[in-house]
Amino acid sequence: MSVYPGPNGPNGHADQPVHTGPAGHDDSSGPADRSGPGTGPWWRGVLVRPRDWRLGTRFAVIFALVATAVITLVGALAYTTAAGLIRADVEDEFEGTVAELSDQLVSLHDQGDASGPGPFLSGDNLQLQFLGPDGSRTVTVTNPSEVILFNPSDRDLEVAAEDRPGVVEMREQSINGQQYRLATVSIGDGSGALQLLQALSPTELMLDRLATQILWVGLFVALCAAAVGWLVGHRTTGRLVRLTDAAEYVSSTGRLDPVGPGRGGEGREGLEEAGRDEVGRLSSAFNAMLARLARSKDDQRRLVQDAAHELRTPLTSLYTNVQVLGSVDRLSPEARDSLIEDLRGETRELTALVNELVGLATGDHEDEPMSSVSLAQVAERVAKRTRRRTGRDIVVDADDSVVWGRPGSLERAVANPVENSAKFDPEGTAPIEIRVRGGAVEVMDRGPGIDPAELDRVFERFYRATVARGLPGSGLGLSMVREIAHAHGGRVFARNREGGGAVIGFQLPLSTPPDGEQPTGTA
Repeated sequence: MSVYPGPNGPNGHADQPVHTGPAGHDDSSGPADRSGPGTGPWWRGVLVRPRDWRLGTRFAVIFALVATAVITLVGALAYTTAAGLIRADVEDEFEGTVAELSDQLVSLHDQGDASGPGPFLSGDNLQLQFLGPDGSRTVTVTNPSEVILFNPSDRDLEVAAEDRPGVVEMREQSINGQQYRLATVSIGDGSGALQLLQALSPTELMLDRLATQILWVGLFVALCAAAVGWLVGHRTTGRLVRLTDAAEYVSSTGRLDPVGPGRGGEGREGLEEAGRDEVGRLSSAFNAMLARLARSKDDQRRLVQDAAHELRTPLTSLYTNVQVLGSVDRLSPEARDSLIEDLRGETRELTALVNELVGLATGDHEDEPMSSVSLAQVAERVAKRTRRRTGRDIVVDADDSVVWGRPGSLERAVANPVENSAKFDPEGTAPIEIRVRGGAVEVMDRGPGIDPAELDRVFERFYRATVARGLPGSGLGLSMVREIAHAHGGRVFARNREGGGAVIGFQLPLSTPPDGEQPTGTA
């Protein structure tokens, strides 16, 4: 047992501890790392111009920031809650110990045992010592170097001089830079007091370790989130990069074929990794656009080639007739009239051919708005106009078929085979019939019919049957019928009619008009 005199004794320097608590954390940090002059310009660009980041990097940064924010909020809440509970639990335990000590002292005083304090021992985090009314202190320890010395306050001396047992004075006190919780309990009859000292540094060290663990877990989660963001961004932007490469390849080369995963146009297997998400739909739409542009380009090239071939004949004829006009004075009146009539015919044919070429090249029919169209009304209008132009008898037998399409285009698709029937059978007396059944339009005549070997080619552009090559026309009419039918989701057909003549027409899908909308047959 060691006895330490009061503050006026020879060893009165009570603020010199025998044993100090654990060293505090050194929060100082070294100088911040600074980029040296050798730092590459890409690093400065990443920091200075985030707008230039790749999408994968942006995804990674955004995921990491979101994860950091969530972990910060959750970690702060968890740490605050845990720290509050731990501190409250330690404080409750200390107060319970103090209350039990006070009850024991009261009990001893009531039993008349006032001989003084017994051999009190200190625990791992507690130091129990006797405080005499004169300020002297007595503590029993196994290691004197672990004794914590401090000067008693005036209030502590007042409690030590109390006549009543169990009077408690409790407070927190800083000793040598460390925080402690101190309780002074009177023994009674002015015989002194017992002081219970609890170190708070172990609790704070435990909370520091908890904060460090939360920090490391948060950092790990943020890195995992960044990795997931990078993977998601890489998988998402990988297809966008291939689309960008494809667009740049098309822009630089002018070729419209789909470009595969290789950069710079390496590979032509196409962007076949398209899924059903937005990027996948974009890939599919991009490939469909390229395919349509490629078909359009091929159609234009074929149209120009075919047009050049078809225009050559009327232009040659016109050139020859113009040369003959130089010697018109030497021609007979009959030859001159024939020449003029030939010029008029060639001019009309050339004008019709140019008009049809312009219509095909510009695709005017595609600009017409879609609506519900009654095929019966379309057939009646075509029949009425053809009767007026040709004087032929046109019979319409139509049901109430309604399709979704462009009225003007459908009227032209019906008119072309009707006019062909009138042209190929100019002396015919049998009526030309237009039959409409279930979305199918059939134009039937009693003309010369179609050579069975040519049935599959009558809808080709600029194709003219052998018997029709001496008649006016460009061979574009039925090809327009095919294009219009295909544009409306239909198909075309041609066959010879029993008893003579031909049947030419197309089949379109039926449509139910919306409530309150009246089908139209006009453009």
